[in-house]
Amino acid sequence: MQNFAQEMQAAFALVLAGDSELLGIVGLSLRVSLFAVLCAALIGMPLGAALAVGRFPGRRAMVVLVNALMGLPPVVVGLIVYLMLSRSGPLGVLQLLYTPTAMIIAQVVLVTPIIAALTRQVVEMLDAEYAEQMRSLGLSRLATVPVLLWDGRVALLTALLAGFGRAIAEVGAVIIVGGNINHVTRVMTTAIALETSKGNLALALALGAVLIGIAVAVNALVSLLGARSRAEALAHA
Repeated sequence: MQNFAQEMQAAFALVLAGDSELLGIVGLSLRVSLFAVLCAALIGMPLGAALAVGRFPGRRAMVVLVNALMGLPPVVVGLIVYLMLSRSGPLGVLQLLYTPTAMIIAQVVLVTPIIAALTRQVVEMLDAEYAEQMRSLGLSRLATVPVLLWDGRVALLTALLAGFGRAIAEVGAVIIVGGNINHVTRVMTTAIALETSKGNLALALALGAVLIGIAVAVNALVSLLGARSRAEALAHA
């Protein structure tokens, strides 16, 4: 018990002192996850909106597929991306394996279905509410997409935060494609696993505390934005 208290004290000392190694790992984690979420949003939001307002053969099957991909096992995603980026893979010539870019690609694959599925739900509800009004203005279904995305921006921010929460906490895929290389691809989750195995519990606990803090902040923002979205919906009603 005394050792645990000492390790906790040392962990908080690292956080409060702004330890350079700690800050470097946290900074890389944030850069990788934020960029991955941005890329996933550029893919997932148009895809989700198209599934919401589009009427085309195979739409229902695509909706089912996107929903199913939300539960992709991270290690399987890591394996697939690894095979794609390895020297013998189709993208091996780019030499991206064991780089932050490879980690971003893996996180994009994981996060895109989440953003696409949540975007589809938001845009589909708004389309049902404003469909007649949009048609009376002479707008095609495709032309309504930007309007609906803007109107649902608060709910869509919640989708982005959900995607960020998935990305920042990911360990299985990023350790496969990133390799957990010190000062290159070592992020919070992989560093916690490594430092725990090495017995460096102070740094592992410090990183864990930061990760929990980020998770709490993200969930708080999701709750606040969800409450605001419901308030706006009631106001419109």
